[in-house]
Amino acid sequence: MSSLNSKLFFFLLFFLLLTTNPTHSLSPDGLSLLSLKSAVDQPPADANPFSDWNEDDPTPCKWTGISCMNITGYPDPRVVGISVAGKNLRGYIPSELGTLLYLRRLNLHNNNFHGSIPNELFNATSLHSLFLYGNNLSGPLPVTLCNLPRLQNLDLSNNSLLGSLPENLNNCKQLQRLILSRNRFSGEIPAGIWPELDSLVQLDLSDNQFNGSIPNDLGELKSLSNTLNLSFNHLSGKIPKSLGNLPVTVSFDLRNNNLSGEIPQIGSFVNQGPTAFLNNLNLCGFPLQKSCKDSSDHESSPAATQNSSPESNSFKKGLSSGLIILISVADAAGVAFIGLIIVYFYWKKKDNSNGCSCTGNKKLGGGQKSRACGFCSCVNGLNGDDSEPEELSKSAAERGKGDGELVAIDKGFSFELDELLRASAYVLGKSGLGIVYKVVLGNGIPVAVRRLGEGGEQRYKEFVAEVAAIGKIKHPNVVKLRAYYWAADEKLLISDFISNGNLANALKGRSGQPSPSFSWATRLRIAKGTAKGLAYLHECSPRKFVHGDIKPSNILLDNEFQPHISDFGLSRLINITGSNPSSSGGFIGGALPYLKSVQTERTNNYRSPEARIPGNRPTQKWDVYSFGVVLLELLTGKSPDFSPATSTSMEIPDIVRWVRKGFEEENPLSEMVDPVLLQEVHAKKEVLAVFHVALACTEADPEIRPRMKTVSENLERIGT
Repeated sequence: MSSLNSKLFFFLLFFLLLTTNPTHSLSPDGLSLLSLKSAVDQPPADANPFSDWNEDDPTPCKWTGISCMNITGYPDPRVVGISVAGKNLRGYIPSELGTLLYLRRLNLHNNNFHGSIPNELFNATSLHSLFLYGNNLSGPLPVTLCNLPRLQNLDLSNNSLLGSLPENLNNCKQLQRLILSRNRFSGEIPAGIWPELDSLVQLDLSDNQFNGSIPNDLGELKSLSNTLNLSFNHLSGKIPKSLGNLPVTVSFDLRNNNLSGEIPQIGSFVNQGPTAFLNNLNLCGFPLQKSCKDSSDHESSPAATQNSSPESNSFKKGLSSGLIILISVADAAGVAFIGLIIVYFYWKKKDNSNGCSCTGNKKLGGGQKSRACGFCSCVNGLNGDDSEPEELSKSAAERGKGDGELVAIDKGFSFELDELLRASAYVLGKSGLGIVYKVVLGNGIPVAVRRLGEGGEQRYKEFVAEVAAIGKIKHPNVVKLRAYYWAADEKLLISDFISNGNLANALKGRSGQPSPSFSWATRLRIAKGTAKGLAYLHECSPRKFVHGDIKPSNILLDNEFQPHISDFGLSRLINITGSNPSSSGGFIGGALPYLKSVQTERTNNYRSPEARIPGNRPTQKWDVYSFGVVLLELLTGKSPDFSPATSTSMEIPDIVRWVRKGFEEENPLSEMVDPVLLQEVHAKKEVLAVFHVALACTEADPEIRPRMKTVSENLERIGT
């Protein structure tokens, strides 16, 4: 009987397996994520980031905005990243996200999340980056915040958070960036917690309602390398001298407070400009144009007025109204006369050909000394000799598809097409972006001519508009586009020829190693100039350009080793022409040497991690990363696509990883820096400061890389 029962049992089990559809239940991590989907008001279908968050999936690892990783001991990947930013989502942050024990990065910035930050969120103890800025979150900071032992980046700026800073912030010992600006925090900035935050590189408490004095122990933040921003608060009292102990790369922003007394004149204070201290009425001393002596005299003036003698009062009363008017008119005339003198010398200096000019109206051929400009100083200061690119675009577009003529972008550049055809031409280089020639004109002036190919005749107006935008760029550290040639079977760009090669060649030298004459001062000059040019492209150019291909071969050098960024905007132009730049094409193809094929470029190890993902659109943070790798190459002498061997023959596949590891293990600087620079002992502090700038630029997370404007400002403070 028992045998019969057992046979019946297995028959029924087999029957159930045949008749039941197998289902895969969603993993626990996926169920926790669905709480976020439920907590958000349903967005429009065409902008719904949750459209593929399907509860019937076995795991959420293919959902939009979700990153997973294999964790030892678990059969399925675990959720390590959530990135649903800038989607205009309305809702609240669910506490269930705290059950994602392996969540490392939560990025919900620039949405409309409201309510408080749930305490339970910080049960996700693997969190190291929390980006919730640009929402409408309210309430105090959770007291459980520093339960996160690995928290490195906390950006809660631009919300409506309130209350005081928690006293246990010092438990966030791994914290690198604390950004709480544009909230409603109040009370005093707590003292006694900052010395323990020895990894902090950025502190921004600006635009809140903090009061009281600045804690002395803020000066013990020895890892700080960006901006100490306490501006737009209600802080009072004197500025602690201890802030002078902060690293030289730190910039202060103490504007719009109630600070008083003399600005200390020690350490890092010496490197600060006046804007760091503006709108503190009772502050005095350098760099403000308000001496502390004048301030003390002003403070004593009320008493002096009260104790003034009757004789002096009677003297004031004795002044007639006519005399008062006469004195006033004389004062006004004096001020006006001084103003005219100032304006005269200002315009005289501005018109001086040796002055700061970003127009690029210099003698063609490169190599001339160009005085440094602030990267935005020339936005509204274009020289009248330049024709407006808008006019160029309009007049060129009126010609239809182009008549095969040479079009000058500025009036300072003029030669005939026949002269270009007769000129001697030499191949400078070739790549996927076309062939570049050095062409020596009849007057002996060389120019650089780049062939773009022979297609794209249907997109002529688009090409002209793009060239017009590039032609607006006028900065001494960006190669100036002078003219272009368009015909159905030929597209050329003509720009300044920079006479001293490029940074890649300078770093290699003739023997494969940098020349001993390639000193630290020269390298720092190149780094500063390149940063200025790139920041100008990002911040001040008409379209806030992204270069997209920053590397040493695109940083040209003149005879004084001033850098000039080249090849920006080319990818877009080649996309418009839509053809092989190496093709012979056109009648000019017979005048310029023809190269049958273009060299295949090696892997570009200057590209940021996110730039290596197919389909990602270029961003300015790509350029920041690439510039950081260039800095590391200037510092170490090692190329990222070259694997130098150590004494144990271990290869170094990644210069960024190698330098980071060296700093984490506190290796001697001599093991990382270019041996050529070891002779310049005086530069050790400056080299170290540039290393910190480079490491900030090469952060894996683009959200926490600085802007090029900040990078340029930090480099300018080094060695000055």
